[in-house]
Parts: sequence; structure tokens; C-alpha cells
Amino acid sequence: MLDYIYQYADFGWNGLIDFILPFLIILSILVFVHEWGHYIVARWCGVHVETFSIGFGREIYGWTDKNKTRWKIGWVPLGGYVQMFGDTDPSSANSKAEILENEKSRPMTVEETNSAFFTKSVWQRAAIVFAGPAINFIFAMGILFILYTTVGKPVTPPIAAAVMVDGAGFEAGIQPQDRFLFIDGKPIQGFVDIQKQVAVSLDRPLDVIIDRNGEQVSLSITPKINKIEDRFGFVQSRGLIGIMSSDKAISIASIKTINGRSLDDVSDTQRQNAVSAIIGKDAKIGLPSSEDEIQYLNVRLVDFKSDDKTHVYMTPQLDKEIVTFGVMDALKATVKETWFVTTASLEAIGQIITGTRSATELGGIVRIGAIAGDAAQAGIIALITFTAMLSINLGLINLFPIPLLDGGHLVFYAYEAIFKKPMSEKVMDYALKMGMVFLVCLMAFANINDIVQIIR
Repeated sequence: MLDYIYQYADFGWNGLIDFILPFLIILSILVFVHEWGHYIVARWCGVHVETFSIGFGREIYGWTDKNKTRWKIGWVPLGGYVQMFGDTDPSSANSKAEILENEKSRPMTVEETNSAFFTKSVWQRAAIVFAGPAINFIFAMGILFILYTTVGKPVTPPIAAAVMVDGAGFEAGIQPQDRFLFIDGKPIQGFVDIQKQVAVSLDRPLDVIIDRNGEQVSLSITPKINKIEDRFGFVQSRGLIGIMSSDKAISIASIKTINGRSLDDVSDTQRQNAVSAIIGKDAKIGLPSSEDEIQYLNVRLVDFKSDDKTHVYMTPQLDKEIVTFGVMDALKATVKETWFVTTASLEAIGQIITGTRSATELGGIVRIGAIAGDAAQAGIIALITFTAMLSINLGLINLFPIPLLDGGHLVFYAYEAIFKKPMSEKVMDYALKMGMVFLVCLMAFANINDIVQIIR
């Protein structure tokens, strides 16, 4: 059934510049922040930074500052790097105090040796490497905190836009457009708060207070356990109450029944007329489910999609609502949101690895660019929020223990700290090659997957 329910955002080839430009600007900002983390800690540790580059390839524009650091912008704006003096191998511990000049080696001077990366302690080198991902988290938390204290937090309204017939919410008496206020005494600010509370409760009864047409109604809802089995046979359980949020739309072509009337053999015009007849009214519609079954939903449809009338909305609340905070509450909300995005990302990756979640959900720069463009069109708040989320994910990914990433370097330094000697060059060489192959294959798969899905 979920194949027929879509987010409001439409991603296509039209207006591609509207997606590419915001993505490149956001990515360049986040890359600068990441590399600046490496740069500033390197400077604090007395390391000379030779190059600070945003983008790869041939230099478009650049300058050299008073510290003899070359700042430049490259032709390929999909990353960046900081080149530190004396950083010549993965562990930066096997380097020699020599410099190649005019195709001949000469010993480093005392000043050069003191400013070389490889001469610093393992803890200083680890701090320099860790600073990149860390600053991404700090940057994200900073802009979220500023956003929450000045404007507020945008959330999807905690409204049951649709109620699955025979679901836990339906059996407890939830009706379309009911607004959740409290679950077990905890205030509900957005739809994601409902999901969090219900998922972990499994089949434990929940005391729920809703707003129905301006009146508060108390209900007891016992979620139904949904068991998800991956391809290895591992099972995950989570609670569900069978409601849908207000950020969804329904494909008209997918509607099988309306109030018991079959729409299988009707024309497109008759189908639209049938949908028009229930706009603004409570109705029961049927959508395709698994194994040729029909899933019935209680809904109160609002209006057709304005441009092509291929979809219909389930709620009049199309925009995000804004939740305001005081300073301390904003700080708590910032930490909470950062923690949620981090753990949710790790959980999603784990589900892809175990087979619970399809690998086709793994997105590359094409999908990220589409989301960035959509966020830009949605407004400045959505764009700022997206930038923070992407910064968190950029920091998290760079901490993965994969050679070539910052996390891989931290593994080398951890080995050196524990065993009091660097890892052998042969082992590091193999690790780097394997890491390179893995990352190239992963990026290729993610971006090809994005292109295939767009074409489809």
C-alpha cells in the first residue's frame, strides 16, 4: 500500500538548476566547515598547513596567506582537503624528516621538523583528524540552536490524517483529523513524537489525550506489534497504531474502493468525480496492500493536487508547524535532535546491512541534490534544517572506521597508541586499497541507484 502514498515533494528533470545550485552551495559550506576543523586544530598543534582546498582538480581561484597556506577552489566542487606539511602516509608516523627539492632530498631544518604533522604525538594527530567530523556536529548543533531560539522548530503536525481500519488506533476510536496532545503524560509536538512513543511501547497500553474539534478526548490505545523479518531470519518488533501523517498524499489511480464502491472498471473522469464527491467528508477508501489484498483507510480528503490532479491530500495542514522554545529548552531540543538523527542514521544503515531495509534506499549525491533543491524551494527554515541534518550525517560518515575516511585514520592511531608503534606500512597499504575499492563501489551504487529511480 505504501507504494501508492507519496511525499508532497516532486523530483524531476525540470528546473534542474534549482536543485544543483543549492546542493553545491550547501555542500561547499559543509566541506569548508569540516576542513576548517582539521585546519584550526592543526594550527593549534603547531602544524603547518600547506593547502586548504574546497573542491578537487585544477585550481579556479586561490591565494596564499601570511602563514604560507594556499587557499584555493577546485573545478570539481564535491569535496575538499587540507594538506599538512609532512603528512605523507596513512598513519603519518613513518615519514622521514626529508624534503624533496630539485629532485633531490635534503634534511628538514629544525623549524620544518617542528611544524611537520608526523612529528606530533599520536594524540595530537588523532585530535587533528577527529576535529573534522566533530566540527560538523558542532556546526549543526549551533545552527539548530540559533534556529530554535529565534524562529522555532518546524514539525509535521501530530494529526491522524488517515486511520487504518482494523488498526489499533481505529479500534481505540481514533478518527481522521484527531490531533494528539499527550501520550502517557508526555506532550506531543510533532508526528515523529507519536512514532517514537508507539514504536518502543510494543503492545503496552498507552494513555492518549487527543483534540477532536476543540474538545479533549482521553483514549487508551494498545499498539499492535509489527514483526519485520530480514533475509537472514532476524526479527525486529515495533509497535504500530495504524495512522498516517499529514505530509502524505494519495495517488488517485491507486484508489480501489470508496465507501464500498469498486473503482476498478471506471474511467479516469469517473474516478476523479468519485473522489470529488467525498472531498471534505469522512470516508472509507481502499488501497492495494500485499498479496492482492486491500487496506482500508478512514480519511477526510481535502483537495486535489493543483497542477495535475493525480493525487489528493488528506489534511488541510500542508505546511510545517513551528514549535517555539526558551533558551534552555532550545538547547535540550538541539541535543535531542542531534542524537535522534545520529542514532536513526545508524539504525537505517544497520537495517540495510541486515536486509530489513532495502539497499535501494541508499542515496548518493543525486538524491541529496534533489532533497537540497526541494528544501530550498520550501523556504529558508527547511533549507537551514536540511543543512544541519546533512552536516550531522557528514560528520557521522567520516567517523566510520573505513580507510581513507577520518575514522579509518583514527583506527590507525588507536593501534599506535595501544601497541606503542605504528601499524606496518604493508597492512596499511592493503587497507587503503580495500577502502578505496569499497568507497568507489558504494558511491557508484548509490548514484546509479538514484539515476535509475529517477528514470523509472
